[in-house]
Amino acid sequence: MKTGFPRQIITPYRKIPLTVPEGMTAVEFFNSAANLRNLADDNGLLRTPEDFLLYRKAIGHSVEFDTSVILDTSQRILDPLGRPVRRDQLSERESKVFGRISHTIIEYMAEQYPDPGETLIMCGEASLDATWPLCKPGVPTIRMIHNHFMAFPQADLAGAPGADPKNPNLTDGGHNSLFSSHLSTVYHEFLEVLDLQVMSPMETKAGALSVTGYPQGLPSWVVNGGIKGIAKARFWREYDDILKGFLDFYRAFFTLVAKPEGGLPDNLYFPDQVENILLFNNHFHGVAKEIRDRIKADPQFANEIRWRPAFKQILYRDDAGRYIVTISQNSIGNAITEMLGIVVSRTADEEAYAKKEPALMAKLYEVRDRLVKAGIGEPVNTP
Repeated sequence: MKTGFPRQIITPYRKIPLTVPEGMTAVEFFNSAANLRNLADDNGLLRTPEDFLLYRKAIGHSVEFDTSVILDTSQRILDPLGRPVRRDQLSERESKVFGRISHTIIEYMAEQYPDPGETLIMCGEASLDATWPLCKPGVPTIRMIHNHFMAFPQADLAGAPGADPKNPNLTDGGHNSLFSSHLSTVYHEFLEVLDLQVMSPMETKAGALSVTGYPQGLPSWVVNGGIKGIAKARFWREYDDILKGFLDFYRAFFTLVAKPEGGLPDNLYFPDQVENILLFNNHFHGVAKEIRDRIKADPQFANEIRWRPAFKQILYRDDAGRYIVTISQNSIGNAITEMLGIVVSRTADEEAYAKKEPALMAKLYEVRDRLVKAGIGEPVNTP
């Protein structure tokens, strides 16, 4: 069996009777208050008092296990560009509830799929700044704070054909090499300042999956204690701290690219580290100059720059059963599965989906019931 290369899998879905109004893009329609209300009505599983919504993915990535939770502010914040999109925008209470929901679902997945040799389990999010225009390429279908939970049978991955390694989704359009390759040393040095106790840094590629060889070159942290570590409230604070460190690095770099004399960005989480580790580093300045010069010369490259933070952050179980966190830029809006070398081609196939749907929904109802029992939320669309 060949191993160690990116895979392309086909996932069936049932046809959705949706008509995008003339003059609207699909993403504009999907982020409308009316469509999001329909999503909750048609596919919702559970809602919390904070408006977290657990729902079945109508066009999912996996028919083994696939669900998402979003902070559904669509009925009280009608402007799609005004809704919170990152976890650092949550209140303390919302953050705790988000962590409890995520832990409960991951714990269920670990119980349902105890053998890492048989099933890959993962969760995470791809996020853009709320100001990114909805009509731009690569914008997530629904732009809200979310966490996406998936399971993939290892046999399906091992039997899947190879994906094109030059697929822009796998390389983030070439942008992911900016931090992980061109700025690798200072990037890792900066992230080492994080006060982590439940997680420990890993060597690059130490957590790569044997079936795909991914992730590649990204900073990663192993969860001490595995699933028991994830059950600690501190883990979720540290999970957020990794995001905050990434956001500071991103803001510092692109502020420097945009305006060399710009100084420290506003609202940094780690201002001392930004000033002393990043802004006093000649290589950091040199790479910023290279990007700035290319922007001046290449309008297409300039048009693809995301000046405000865009990221993908995931938690996954590797071949050895370790739970690992990693984070990356998100320059073209690719799916989180592609951080692990999995390209998903979704195909409308009613018959194939119907064969998998009963088992899939049974698991989602079990997860929903576990969240209800924990007092996190109330069921919607109870069968």
